[in-house]
Amino acid sequence: MSPRLSVVMIAKNAADLLPDCLASVSWADEIVLLDSGSSDNTVELARSQGVQVHVDRDWQGYGIQRQRAQAYATGDYVLMIDTDERVTPELAQSIRSVLAAPQTGAIYSIARRNYFLGRFMRHSGWYPDRVMRLYERDRYRYNDNLVHESLDAQGARVIELAGDLLHLTCRDFSGFQQKQLAYAAAWAQERHQRGKKTSLAAIFGHTLGAFVKTLLLRGGILDGKQGWLLAVVNAQYTFNKYTELWALSRGYSEKVSL
Repeated sequence: MSPRLSVVMIAKNAADLLPDCLASVSWADEIVLLDSGSSDNTVELARSQGVQVHVDRDWQGYGIQRQRAQAYATGDYVLMIDTDERVTPELAQSIRSVLAAPQTGAIYSIARRNYFLGRFMRHSGWYPDRVMRLYERDRYRYNDNLVHESLDAQGARVIELAGDLLHLTCRDFSGFQQKQLAYAAAWAQERHQRGKKTSLAAIFGHTLGAFVKTLLLRGGILDGKQGWLLAVVNAQYTFNKYTELWALSRGYSEKVSL
């Protein structure tokens, strides 16, 4: 008997994204969704599609929320995806092949094809953008990172799967920018709590480095207009991260009585 697959996702206010996401994984043995307090009909929509839905509003970061979501799964394998991602038919077939002949202890990496302002990027460091998302439920889990969380899988054998995971990274620029600001703040807060500091020279050095790396070293120029724009966006995100850390380490982000 083949191992059972649990698709696991975390969500908040994702009603517009959920239908296509769920349709792309409808073949899984179970789908588990952990909602962090949606004000739209994400929960109702998911339940109407037979999804096992749980709610936990005690947000402690992406890593811990993924751990909580995985704890509700019952399958032998977990496929961790987000509501703005879609499993392509080729990737679905690759996953079925893994389940038909599983390799104990292996983790499977998936190529993400990221969408940015009307284009699925092919360069810029955004493709193949491999992520480790398919793994044995009882053997692996995500770390505790507030943001940019990853699978705790040190020393594990990683096998690359064929087929892409489509990622609707940036459908509207305003929403994307808001998310980037939140990520930058969480990144800085996490490092501040660990006693990390930065300098003005480091802020501008990292910012310039992010632009050059995206546009030239990672071939962003080959992605046309979107490549140039993404290089600026990555530089801006880097600037926000390090400036927030700089401000936190000097107490400039604390409330001041006037």
